[in-house]
Amino acid sequence: MTTLADQRRLIIALQEAHAAQVIETHISWVLLIGEYAYKIKKAVDLGFLDYSSLSLREYFCAEELRLNRRTAPDLYLEVVSIGGIVEAPQLAARPAIEYAVKMRRFTDDALMDARLRQGAVQASHIDALAAEMVRFHAQAVELDPHSSYATAESIRAAAMQNFAQMRTLLHDESDLQQLVALQRRTEEEWQACRALFESRRSAGAVRECHGDLHLGNIAFIGERPVPFDCIEFSPSLRWIDVMDEVAFTMMDLLHHGRSDLAWRYLNAYLEASGDYAGVGVLRFYLAYRAAVRAKVEAIRASQSAHRAQARRQMLQTSRAYLGLAQACLSGRHAALIITHGLPGSGKTTFAQYALEQIGAVRIRSDVERKRLFGLSALEQSSRLDTDIYSRDATQRTYARLHELAHMLLGLGYTVLVDAAFLRIEERQQFRALALSLDVPFAIASLDAEMRILRERLERRRCDASEADVQVLGKLKTVRQELTVVELGEALHFDTARSPLSRMNNSGWRGLLQRIRSF
Repeated sequence: MTTLADQRRLIIALQEAHAAQVIETHISWVLLIGEYAYKIKKAVDLGFLDYSSLSLREYFCAEELRLNRRTAPDLYLEVVSIGGIVEAPQLAARPAIEYAVKMRRFTDDALMDARLRQGAVQASHIDALAAEMVRFHAQAVELDPHSSYATAESIRAAAMQNFAQMRTLLHDESDLQQLVALQRRTEEEWQACRALFESRRSAGAVRECHGDLHLGNIAFIGERPVPFDCIEFSPSLRWIDVMDEVAFTMMDLLHHGRSDLAWRYLNAYLEASGDYAGVGVLRFYLAYRAAVRAKVEAIRASQSAHRAQARRQMLQTSRAYLGLAQACLSGRHAALIITHGLPGSGKTTFAQYALEQIGAVRIRSDVERKRLFGLSALEQSSRLDTDIYSRDATQRTYARLHELAHMLLGLGYTVLVDAAFLRIEERQQFRALALSLDVPFAIASLDAEMRILRERLERRRCDASEADVQVLGKLKTVRQELTVVELGEALHFDTARSPLSRMNNSGWRGLLQRIRSF
């Protein structure tokens, strides 16, 4: 049987024979040879994975190829046998003494975590990633209802296993105390989510996902973010709730100090998928995924091949992830913000900026209206026989916005409802909702000169809203001004100016004060 020591000699021999650069993780080596990368799995049994035999490593190489071709078909090429002897190995030779997954190589700075540190990740990249994950999840195989994966009890067991494993890896008293506190809080959140875990499982939210979608497993191929290196070694870690997957990427963006991109990613995914119910399990999964990364860093630190300084850095990173897990479980601040303004007044642009700055879930009327009628955000309603902008359709749309806002506020999130709210009765329904739940309420009233509104509508392309200049003229005549009471709750923004302009600065200060007033 090949041992880890045998493999290390093999890696050295391959490195010398091919002048290869070697990247080592806690479970594999990657040899960079020319334009290709060869990934060899370590002969280890860590409990949550078992690569201890050659036959197992061959099987999991084949699984890695199959699964990763779902998102990165151009990167994953074939499974390659390594023949010869340990001291003189030969690629693509038999009989095999080892196996490797052959991949197309890309540069280290192509990884999203590296791009993020360089300041090279743009909002469009985040939107593209969210769109790709919505597509991937929609096409992923749904869980067989008779399967034992992703039950509430198995979710708890996986979370508790993290703590059991970390207790053997972290030895400082402060680390152990933090683990105890985090485990207790995780148990409480699991109890709160228990019924929802099961209902989402029954509703088809559990699918064969990527399973390990942190930023280091997303590569930029050209300017397109491509998920790769998914979980192949454990079906139970791959057959998960789609919101678990979303939470991993969001958590890692938070870890890298980009809460703006984290909230943008979440909202882009929710808007495209409509899976707002998944927000109910988001906090649990954010904390769980942070704990997973903490465990991985602790495992890496425990492996003797690393120098002392590198091990200290890994432990520091592990502690940072544990602190983030605690913060994700602690952060609850419900507040309700509604927009108010004519078509072209900048409601969606304002809402996008606001959700990134304050950490909110946005519900957009233009998108939810179309979803009610079976349309995607960018589909035109003209292909339908019904008028989706009729008074009845508008009432149905606001009822749906109200329903979603009620649910999200009840979960403790700040909610931003992006709609025109031109009628007093529409605004009053949401004001009453905030009062009934005892949460802060604010109206973001947006405006610009009529000339600017018309110009924006004439330039508008590829947007969920179908309002044009003619609609603007009609709505201007039926708009009901804010009441005296509402004026006391409204913050005014001139969208012809930058959100950070001096003109709008008082509006932002007032908005933040209002939603944090309770």
